[in-house]
This record gives sequence, C-alpha cells and structure tokens, in this order.
Amino acid sequence: MHDVGTPVYDLKIVNATIVDGTGADRFAGDIGIRDGLIVAVRRHDGPDPALDGAAAETIDAAGRLVTPGFVDIHTHYDGQATWDEVLDPSTSHGVTTVVSGNCGVGFAPVRPGREDWLIRLMEGVEDIPGTALAEGMTWGWETFPEYLDVLERRTFAADIGVQVAHGAVRAYAMGERGARNEPATPEDIAAMAAIVTEAIEAGALGFSTSRTVAHKAMGGEPVPGTFATEDELFGLGRAMAAGGRAVFELAPTGSSGEDIVKPASEVAWMRRLAAEIGMPVSFALLQVNAAPQLWRELMAESQAANEAGAQLHPQIAGRPFGMLTGFGTRNAFSKRPTFRALDDRRVAGELDDAAFAAELARPEVKAAILAEADLPSDPNVPGDSVNLAMQYMLDRMYPMDPVPDYEPLPDRTVVAIARARGEEPLATLYDLQLADDARTTLMVPMFNYSDGDHEAIREMLTHPASVFGLADGGAHCSMICDASQPTFLLTHWARDRTRGERLPLEFLVRKQTMDTAALYGLTDRGVIAEGKRADLNVIDPDTLTLHRPRMVHDLPAGGGRMLQQATGYIATIVAGQITRRNGQDTGARPGRLIRGAR
Repeated sequence: MHDVGTPVYDLKIVNATIVDGTGADRFAGDIGIRDGLIVAVRRHDGPDPALDGAAAETIDAAGRLVTPGFVDIHTHYDGQATWDEVLDPSTSHGVTTVVSGNCGVGFAPVRPGREDWLIRLMEGVEDIPGTALAEGMTWGWETFPEYLDVLERRTFAADIGVQVAHGAVRAYAMGERGARNEPATPEDIAAMAAIVTEAIEAGALGFSTSRTVAHKAMGGEPVPGTFATEDELFGLGRAMAAGGRAVFELAPTGSSGEDIVKPASEVAWMRRLAAEIGMPVSFALLQVNAAPQLWRELMAESQAANEAGAQLHPQIAGRPFGMLTGFGTRNAFSKRPTFRALDDRRVAGELDDAAFAAELARPEVKAAILAEADLPSDPNVPGDSVNLAMQYMLDRMYPMDPVPDYEPLPDRTVVAIARARGEEPLATLYDLQLADDARTTLMVPMFNYSDGDHEAIREMLTHPASVFGLADGGAHCSMICDASQPTFLLTHWARDRTRGERLPLEFLVRKQTMDTAALYGLTDRGVIAEGKRADLNVIDPDTLTLHRPRMVHDLPAGGGRMLQQATGYIATIVAGQITRRNGQDTGARPGRLIRGAR
C-alpha cells in the first residue's frame, strides 16, 4: 500500500514479528527505512511512541517474520558476477550479501592470455561449466584492484564482496612453476605477498587457499597452493593482515576425508597463524565417514584457540553435504552408451524435456541401458568418474520428495526400497529417476550423515567456535544447490524437524546474519537496529517451504545448474529497495561491490 501525504519514510514495515539478528527474543514492532538505512524501530510493547509518518510504501507484516537479510560468506560468483546481476540461487533464499572468492580459486590477478587457464581451474574445482564462463564472462582487468573496479561499475540484487585467491595469485606471480605447485622461493613469496596486500588495500575481504587434493583443475592438477609450505602460508597471511581487516579462509587438508591423519596438524598451524596476525582464520569442517568423530576434536581445538585469543572458526554446513543425482544431471547411467546418445540429443536440442523423459520411459530403452557396460570416464570432464562411482553408493542414496526430507531413515535408501520391491537396486534407481517426467532428484549425503541423522550437525551449529557457511552459491552446478541452506535453517531446524531436537529461530537467524557479517567485519548489516543497512526479509513462517532441486539450463551457452525454489518469502529488501516480491525478482538492483570491512 502507498501512504497519503509527504513521505517521511521510503518504506515502512508495520505489525511485524521482528527477529532482530542478535539472538534476542522476537518482538512485535514496526520499522522505518529511509535512504537505504533503518532509521526507526518501534516495539509495540516499548516506551517509544508509535511509528508515525507517511511512507512511499508500507508493508503490513501482520503474521509475518521480519529478519535481517542473510549474509552468505561462502559463494563462488567470481565469474557469474561479471554477467549476472541477480546472483541466483542465493538471492532466492533471502541472501542480501554474498562473499565470493573462496577455496583458493578466483579470476584475478590474471596475465593477459591466461584467462582460459583460470576458467579451467574454476571449472575443475567448482564444477561451473567452462563453456558458460567462457561465453558469459566479460574480462577487462589484469590486477586484483582492476577486477574490483570492473565489479564496482556493476549493480546487483545483493551486495557482493570478494576475496583474493591463492591459485590466481600463485599462477600470476610464479607462472607455470606456480601453476604446477612447485615450491615457492623467498622471492616468489615476496612477490605474492605484494599482490595480496595490494588486494586487501583495494577492498578484498580476505585471502583464500585450498589444501585438499580433492580440488583439482580440469587437467587433474591440484589447485596452486595445495602443497604450500608454512613459510608461504604465513608470508601471505602476514601480507593479508598488512593490508587491513580481512579473513584467511581455506579448505584444509582432510576436509574431503582424503587424509584423516593431518587435520590436527592443519589446525595447529592455523591457530598459530591466527594468533600471530590477529585476524580470523576460517576453515571448512565436515563430518567424514572415515573418521566420524574427528570433527569434534577439531572443534575443541578451535575453541581452545579462541579462548586463548586466536580467532579460529570452523565453517560448517547446516545439513548433509554431498551431491544430487538424476537423469537431468550426473547419475549412475551417465556412462551407458544408450543414455549418452539420448542425453547428447537433449543437449543438442533434438529432444525437449518431455521427449527425453518419454524415451527413457520406453521399456526397451530401460532394458538396453541396464544391460550395457559403462564407457570409460573422461579425465577432461570434471567429476566424470563420479558417475561410475554412483553405482556403488545406492546404500546411501535417497529419493527426494517434492518437499525434500534431508534427514531420511535407512529404509529410504535405494537399496532398501529395491529389497522391499524384490528388484535389483539399479533397476529400482532407474524407475525412481523417472519420476516427475525424469526431472526428479535423489540425494547422496557423502558428509555430515555418518550416523544417519542430524545430531552431529546440530552440535556443529550450536558450537561456539563455528560459523555457518559452505553454501557454495554459484558453484557445483551439476551436483548441488546448497545455496538454499538459509531457507533450510528456518524450515527444518526451527520448525519441521521430527527426528531430534530443533533449534530456536532467533539463534538460527543470528547464525546467518549478525555472526556471518561480523566475521568479515561487515558491522553495518546483519542486525535490525537504527543506523544499520536496510537489508531485510519479510517471511511467512507458516508457508515457508523448500522444494525439490531441479536442473535448469539457463547459464550462458546453455549451461546447466541446479536450482531449488523456495516459497514463503514475501519480500527481500536490499538497501531499502524491494528486490524480490513473493519470490519473484523485481528488477531492482541496489546491490553494490563491498570494498573492505566496515
């Protein structure tokens, strides 16, 4: 509605149930917004007078929650941000600030002519289609400050901050020696350090690196910096701190379960680094099946570090972590010749989705695919070997309902369903994948589900050392849509969980607003208070729903990605402007590049 009279506010939200991001109890109240800031907050039970004055627009939020906009600190929009203003899938889930440049991969600095190498690195590590990056990206920079200048000229549906990535820095400073992970000399470290300091001074929010051998470029080479010595890591950490307030972020050795011996030694050097430079260090932490209790040890070490004055924060996920499978994406039949031929026809446009599904449903096609031997995996296709491996994961593969259950019981695995039907598991999997016109998805929880429930995740979320992250918005396009986790925290953990203890809504909002913003020094947002940025969500708590992920092909060059729809977001507001109404993009683009901590 629009008020009559001279507007005092650009936007007014009245009769809201306000969850302010601090963890304090919710309260009934009104919010006044002007010039992109919250200028008035009135509690209905407080001593201040009612929020008088006209507004250009008023939202009556009776029966609705109003929260700060969510701050997602782990995304990979480094390339997408050069062509896409929406920054989906994150902005579909109430995210109003994203931090990109994680895990040691990014696009600046870059030597002229080496752009394709960085694309192949990003494609290999983060499963972002290289064809989409090659067609969609607009370059125009060499140095990291120049990259920020390019982003600063663009507008977005959310604010975006960027970290400077070890992989790009190493390859720029050391050339092929850096790309091949050869040891860095003192001169190399000094050259990289100068680049990192320059990047932080220009506005980078942090420095990121990867030390897990699971992160590989298209050619199979680990990310530059994977085997960096402590001299190199500490040299770059000091350089980051010399540039200003920033975060040292990493995917550590063992984070993918590939080495269960080294994580403790990884935490030891991180603790020493955090203490020396006086800056936060944040690292990915998941429950791995090979050592399902190891995360507790690493959490305890991190808490001890914090109590001793070093800022060490394990970055954790809010649900099982793994991948999705189905006929529309990677699946156990992707290497069968008959399926491969059909999928090639779909990609070429010869078959639309309905025709593709109809072909797969033909009994003779099913019989042929089930009977065929697999083609060999292609080392030039990132993650291609995963397709073959899925055939051996059926005992931990779960079909997803239209409203997914992320905490399924063992009788929901493909193997259990096949046993109940008296069928071969692969035949059962084939039929399950045919659901929803062959667009259904199944989940394979590879991490955070060792015990078959969410109790470990609940402990991670509530641990005082942890920070919420790992949503990977913009990345792993064919495997996941974990950018929906902000919605999942509010639906599963606050309202819908049945197999264990839920968590308070106020805590879950704080975990992804004030706490994530504070880690990166973004203290101008993440809390509903006078003087803070007017980044907000208006949510219907009763109808908020997270739907089953689905593959779409809307990236440049027809590239595919998993998207997951949410309903129940009444409005998302960035800097006082409504960017989404009832889940639909409004076209407003108030989001800007964030330069440095606030």
